[in-house]
Amino acid sequence: MHQTPAAESDRGAPVSAGGPVTVVAVLGLGEAGGLISRDLVAAGITVRGYDPAVPAAGGIVATSSDAQACEGADLVLSLTTAHEAEGALRASLPGIAPTALFADLNTSSAQLKQRLAGVAGAHGIAFADVAMMAPVPGRGIRTPMLVSGPAAAEVAAAITGLGGNAEAIEGPAGAAASRKLCRSVFYKGMAAAVTESLRAGRAAGCESWLRENIAGDIGMDMLDRMEQGSVTHAVRRADEMAAATGMLGELGVPARIAAAARDWLEQLAKEAPAGG
Repeated sequence: MHQTPAAESDRGAPVSAGGPVTVVAVLGLGEAGGLISRDLVAAGITVRGYDPAVPAAGGIVATSSDAQACEGADLVLSLTTAHEAEGALRASLPGIAPTALFADLNTSSAQLKQRLAGVAGAHGIAFADVAMMAPVPGRGIRTPMLVSGPAAAEVAAAITGLGGNAEAIEGPAGAAASRKLCRSVFYKGMAAAVTESLRAGRAAGCESWLRENIAGDIGMDMLDRMEQGSVTHAVRRADEMAAATGMLGELGVPARIAAAARDWLEQLAKEAPAGG
């Protein structure tokens, strides 16, 4: 396990336990993974990527497996999904160097983050739980992130050194995830309220008026992001709100808003066209 905090080299390059971070593996090249990879490539970092469904592009070095993507990487960023996070970590193990840092950026429960930390720790891999605290589009690597877990200081320093905005917080793996899920109750709950309200306006024949009325309070850009983001990312966000619902139950807090948002997102996922 790596316990020494990362530092900046004399040249200002981000440093991992094994030296400067010059090679980053990105597991998952969907929206978030693709945008973050683009920024890293533009900064002169070698990015090795793997996604079974999305081809590597834009200067990303294409690889044929999670393990191959991790070969020679100083930092591994896992941006798959909560369902795929443990499988991606286990598949990566043969390719991860002893000095590499592994950061799981997937939105999931604290329990899953703790399990991932246990798997990584059993193989001597420095692990951190990273929670992205804002949408990645428009921000890329600069998306605000909270980092917790055994290698929180090292990973936060490495990401920040690469142009990111990462803050290490106290606590085990799962502490960052828990903060994000608490926040998600508000933001995903508000998005669910927007979706339900617009559906009601459509049924009542006043959708255009209602859309403009709501936009007067929160802005049309925010309204569109809430509505379209809920549709586009319904499956992933349904998982996120299922995790939030479970967390609130463990905390003894009635999960009325979280559960309603989960249910709306699950409905939106079912409504999506096949293959969409």
